[in-house]
Amino acid sequence: MVRDVGEAARLSAVPIDEPQIEKTYAVIRPHVRVTPVLELSGADAGLAPFPLTLKLELLQHSGSFKARGAFANLLLRTIPPAGVVAASGGNHGAAVAYAAMRLGVRARIFVPTVSSPAKISRIRGYGGELVVGGERYADALAASQTYVAESGALPVHAFDQAETLLGQGTLGLELERQTPALDTLLVAVGGGGLIAGIASWYRGRVRIIAVEPTLAPTLNDAIRAGEPVDAPAGGVAADSLAPRRIGVTAFAMATSFVDRVVLVEDADIIRAQATLWDKARIAAEPGGATAMAALLSGAYVPRADERVAVIVCGGNTTTLPGLAP
Repeated sequence: MVRDVGEAARLSAVPIDEPQIEKTYAVIRPHVRVTPVLELSGADAGLAPFPLTLKLELLQHSGSFKARGAFANLLLRTIPPAGVVAASGGNHGAAVAYAAMRLGVRARIFVPTVSSPAKISRIRGYGGELVVGGERYADALAASQTYVAESGALPVHAFDQAETLLGQGTLGLELERQTPALDTLLVAVGGGGLIAGIASWYRGRVRIIAVEPTLAPTLNDAIRAGEPVDAPAGGVAADSLAPRRIGVTAFAMATSFVDRVVLVEDADIIRAQATLWDKARIAAEPGGATAMAALLSGAYVPRADERVAVIVCGGNTTTLPGLAP
């Protein structure tokens, strides 16, 4: 694995480290929820007994962890008269639209056609100027960049922006305060903003396992290549975990502090959604259930005494496996 922590710092004048994450948390704390943790045993999910903590970030404003990075961007950066613009599979767009609504800022959000109706509805409900087009996140990103050049609006990147990583890093800070005695933390990966932010907070104090769909292995493929590369961008979680390429800054931080990447099939993700609902009445979207899928599929097998936490990172869905729409 690449171990160049300095690469991220060179890409931004803002250090992505514990002191800066603490400062960011102080700024955004009045605007975000302290999401709860649920203490279970692996046996509750049909696994061998081991201490299991679920961090319920799907209960965050706008339905995902993305609100942390959105508020960090809008509160730490200077907003031009044209407002802000974001490209998103859905959750980041909803978060930016929500933060913009709360702070009285204009926001234009570009999403691909794969974005779920639940996420599109969120963006519209928060008053975002929504543009739907293209098949995948990369198409929405290209359209948003054209708009930035034409309008002068401030781009708020979903995962490759220092302020975004600092905002997502506050989840790690919060979890460590809630559950300080952890051995292992499982985190779903798309563009890498969440895992990079969390890894920047823990810096090796906890074993961090990246979990990706086999049909969208952005970090896995980047590690194999030694740099961010285009990866497949499909699967049941494509609206949240399939940006095609891991972020450059996120890659530098993730590969410095992430223990390994494990891959899960779509069937595993769907099973994890069903299990979270059946056993704990947690309504997770596919991307939000992906980290849990690593345990249920056996892609990651804890020791009997290993203290494991799973980030349930999003809940913007209107349907769950086994339930009628």
